[in-house]
Amino acid sequence: MDITAIGEAWRPRALSVLRIIAALVVLQYGLAKLAGWPVVKMFENLPVLSLFGIAGIFELVGGALLLLGLFTRPVAFVLSGEMAAAYFIEHFPNGFFPILNHGELAVLLCFLFLYFAFAGGGPWSLDAVMRGRS
Repeated sequence: MDITAIGEAWRPRALSVLRIIAALVVLQYGLAKLAGWPVVKMFENLPVLSLFGIAGIFELVGGALLLLGLFTRPVAFVLSGEMAAAYFIEHFPNGFFPILNHGELAVLLCFLFLYFAFAGGGPWSLDAVMRGRS
């Protein structure tokens, strides 16, 4: 078996692993904003109905759903939009280039979630389990 065949065989699983890791990254932001864990000084005493608090709701719920691979496509699409909004509201006013305005993560997650909106959650997802039953 050559490397290309191995890559093709593992590609769907790699998609699932990438989804799980991205979900854990965004989930930690939601937990930090809403539950105070892990402790992030910037998010201490954050009002739930503030812009950051509402973003935290999207990140907590969306991150949990993505982690499970449940409703992956619509959730990823919403999170992609949230990350685009985060970039343009929080980072872009500080400069054009993401490396200068500290918006690299928001840009990367925006396009990663957009990819999941088209690619789905992969075989290790509840979406795949439910699809297999129908």
